[in-house]
Parts: sequence; structure tokens; C-alpha cells
Amino acid sequence: MRRRVPPLATLNAFEAAGRLLSFSRAAAELLITQSAVSHHIRKLETSLETRLFIRRTRAVELTPAGAAYLAVIADAFDRIAEGTQRLRRAPERAVLKLSLLSSFATHWLIPRLPRFAARHPEIDLQLETSIALSDITQGAAQMAIRYGQGGWPGVSASLLMAERLSPVCSQAFLARHPLARPSDLGGLPLLYSYSRSPFEWRAWAAAQGFDLAATRAVMLHDYNIVVQAALDGQGVAIGRERLIADSLRIGSLVQPFPDRALAPPNAGYWLVTPPGAKDAAAAAFIAWLREEVDLPSMHEQD
Repeated sequence: MRRRVPPLATLNAFEAAGRLLSFSRAAAELLITQSAVSHHIRKLETSLETRLFIRRTRAVELTPAGAAYLAVIADAFDRIAEGTQRLRRAPERAVLKLSLLSSFATHWLIPRLPRFAARHPEIDLQLETSIALSDITQGAAQMAIRYGQGGWPGVSASLLMAERLSPVCSQAFLARHPLARPSDLGGLPLLYSYSRSPFEWRAWAAAQGFDLAATRAVMLHDYNIVVQAALDGQGVAIGRERLIADSLRIGSLVQPFPDRALAPPNAGYWLVTPPGAKDAAAAAFIAWLREEVDLPSMHEQD
């Protein structure tokens, strides 16, 4: 419903005259004539059908109704002024949309985000998790972080963090199934994610001269589920060492063949952006990401 309020000019004149108890001083403050102040106040009194001032020869006084109304108007003006000042002080906020794999978000990025927020409080980061490469050229996201070997058409991609691959499992699984050499994986369940594990397992097995046909494949939706299944002792996963560094450090996951890690050419986490120059928010996030990649692991910094 539309608010019924007197014109702002009449309220402005009333507030100044009531606060200063002088039409002439109010006129000087508002940069208008004294007769204009008197006109505005008469117009307001007529509109309200209420006398607001007692006019004397050399001074004015507020009526009880005028004093009560002044308190309301002064409070409203104070709130408007305060809100205006807050708005002027507030920095312009930028929104940065980032598409990434949920596994990278969970195990690597999110634990580090408080540092980015502390450094760049003016940037609101929006994370979209997906196993598909978002159409960043059409604005679905401003940048993406993807795992693979690069080579995506129509975008600019740079390797953010190289990855090493090595089979991992829980200590309980290893106790039940001693693994001394790759051939000991024969007959055991290997945990795959639909997105990348087939490539990873094939690359690692080929490097070891091991035939995957002798194993049993367990296909899972994404790498987060693969890691969880390995933690639960359900099989052997191909471990991405940079991503699961904390699990390896505390021993919740172990490497049966630590000296057989493989670093496939160009395999790792890639920063994918549309071609062309980056805006200030994107450039700030990229610079911060590259700093974080070079830092020790989270727990080494504690």
C-alpha cells in the first residue's frame, strides 16, 4: 500500500526549524528564504490539521504535538542518514562463479577458502560442482578447475597443479589383503569413478606391466565416493596424491606401493577460463590459487 507522507521539503523545513527553534536559522541551514520555511511549515500544519509551532514576536516554540512529531521525523532522518553513510562506505562487491569437481572442492579448495575470504572480502565466490566442463564461454561460470590432461577446445587452460597416481586403500583392507607387488591386486576390487579412474588405472597398470583384466571393477559416480569407499575398506582406489595428502599423512589411507607412483604427462588440475583478459576478481583468485599451490599442506602449516 502506498505510504501517505507529507512532501519531503515540508518535513525538511519542519525538522530544521524545530531542532533550531528558529525559522531564520533553519532558512540559513537549508539555503532558502525565511518566508519559504514559513510557507513549508504552514503547508505541513494545514495538511496535518495540527498546529506545530507557537509563533512569538522574536522566537518560536514547539507545541506538544509539534515536539512529538519532531521526535519521529528526526529519528527517521537519522536512520536515512545512517543508511546512506553505510551504503557509501560499503565496497562494491564482485561475484566470481567457479565450476569445479566436488572432490577438488572437498579435499583441497574449501579448507583453504577462509584465507581467500580474509584477503579479498570484496569478492563473493560461488562454487558450482559438476563433473562436466561448464560452458564458461557462455557465462555459466567465469572459470573452472578441471582434472585431466588438458586439450579442451575453445578455452584457455593452464596446469595449476600436477598430480601423481598411486593405489591406496585402508589399513584394515591391507591387513586382510597383503600387497607386496602389483600382481597381488589380481582378484581384488578396484574402485573406479566414471569420470577419470579408467584412464588413471590403465595408465598406472601399463607402467607396471600389470593386466587389469585380472581384477574386479567397482564403478562409482565420482571421486569423492571412490575415496570414501577406500576409507571404508571396500577396495583399492587409484590415489591422487595431492588431493588426498591429508588422508595419507594421518594414515587413514595407505599406499601399498609407495615407490611405484606415476606422474602421467600433463595430468593434474587445470585452470580453465574463456579466452581473453580476466577481470579483477578472476585475476585476484588466480593469483591466490597459485600461491596456495606452492604452500605446504594444510596440517604442515598448523
